[in-house]
Amino acid sequence: MSGAMRVHQASCSCGRLQLSARGDPVRVSICHCLACQRRTGGPFGVQARFARENVRTEGNASTYVRTGDEGNTITYHFCPVCGATVWYQLDRVPDVVAVPVGAFADPMFTPPRFSVYESRRHAWVVVPESVEHHD
Repeated sequence: MSGAMRVHQASCSCGRLQLSARGDPVRVSICHCLACQRRTGGPFGVQARFARENVRTEGNASTYVRTGDEGNTITYHFCPVCGATVWYQLDRVPDVVAVPVGAFADPMFTPPRFSVYESRRHAWVVVPESVEHHD
C-alpha cells in the first residue's frame, strides 16, 4: 500500500468526545426519517459509515438506544456535557460505525451517494439527481 490513509477527525460541540476514522467512508447517505429529523433538529441527517477497525474514539460517551422503523436497533453515542452525537452503531451492520457528517466540520467531506426515507423528505429539500433515491 502506498501513501498514508487520510484521517477524518470528528468531535462533539465542546470537544470532550472525539472520533478519528482512517480512510474513505464506505457509504455516505442522507436520511429523511423522522427520527433523524428529531436527532439533528434539521430536515434530514447525513451520515458517513466507516469500517469499525478504522475508527478510534476518545472521551466519555453517554448512549441512547432506539428501535428503527424496520425493527433494527441503533445505539447513539453522544457527549454527556454538550449533548452532540458523535457516532452511532446499527445492529444490522455491526462491522461499521456511522458518524454524523456535521461532526467532522469539514465542508470538503465526501458528498452523499444515497438518499433514504424520501417519502418523509421535506418538499423544499432538493437532493441532487446523481444521488441514489430510495423510498
